[in-house]
Formats: sequence, C-alpha cells, structure tokens
Amino acid sequence: MKLTRYTDYSLRVLLYLSHKKEGLATITEIADFYKISRNHLVKVVHNLSLIGLIETTRGKRGGIRLAKDAGGIPVGDVVRKTEPDLNLLECFDPDTDRCKITKVCRLKGILFKARSAFMAELDRHTLADIGHLGKLAADPAIPITRPSSSRRAKAIQTS
Repeated sequence: MKLTRYTDYSLRVLLYLSHKKEGLATITEIADFYKISRNHLVKVVHNLSLIGLIETTRGKRGGIRLAKDAGGIPVGDVVRKTEPDLNLLECFDPDTDRCKITKVCRLKGILFKARSAFMAELDRHTLADIGHLGKLAADPAIPITRPSSSRRAKAIQTS
C-alpha cells in the first residue's frame, strides 16, 4: 500500500504544527522547513482546515495551528480523511468490482485483513506520539535532506 503525496504532506504539516507550541505557523515556514512546494501546501492546508484538523487566521499576523491537542488526533483519522481511496483492489468497492473471481477469491479477504491491521496500527498512534521533530525544528540551520522519490515511496510503503 502506498500513501499519496497529499497524505504525506498533510501528515508533515500536522507534525510540524504539533511541535510548534507557541504562536502560529505559516505555509511558507513549513514549506521552507521541509523543502517542499508551497503551492502544494496551500491545497493541503486548505483541506486540513475544511476537515477541522487545523485553524487558520488570515491577515498580516495570520497563520495556522492545530485545531485541537495533538494527543486527540489519531494518525489513522488523518489518513482516512486525506487518502482518496484506501481500496487495495477494485473488488473492495462493489460499485467498481468487475472481477470474475470475486465470489471465490480468497485474496480479497487476506488483503482486507491486512488493510484493517494497517489502519488499526495507525489508529493506535496520535500526532503527539510521533510529533517530536527535536533538533530539526529547533535549529533551522540543520539541513533536511530528502530521499530520492523511490526511497521515499519505499519508506512510506514499509512504515
């Protein structure tokens, strides 16, 4: 299973905000910290606001912050709210299932249990559990290196 970049960025924004205890953060600040596209983050932040995970304040002194305590935001909820489709196979959705072997296939059940276990593990953790950016957030001079896209995809898939 591979999470989308959109979910990855959503989690990064929330992790950053969970670490920032005082004041508001800006999209530019977060984009600079992670060395990722500000334009992508604008969309992510807008959606996180719509689903009630963050609060936004407009204006010169505006910014964003978590809408509630990091300990009250399960990682599984974030993934469910930001992933467009958690169906591993077409047969997970009866509306799109065109597979001829659905009625006798055992693979669907195994993969369904695996997805359930994956989500259950994410549900066991909140942003507070994983939101320790430590020295990285405290010292902006520490360079953040980004793995190549293939290494990042593999890391997300196996995490």
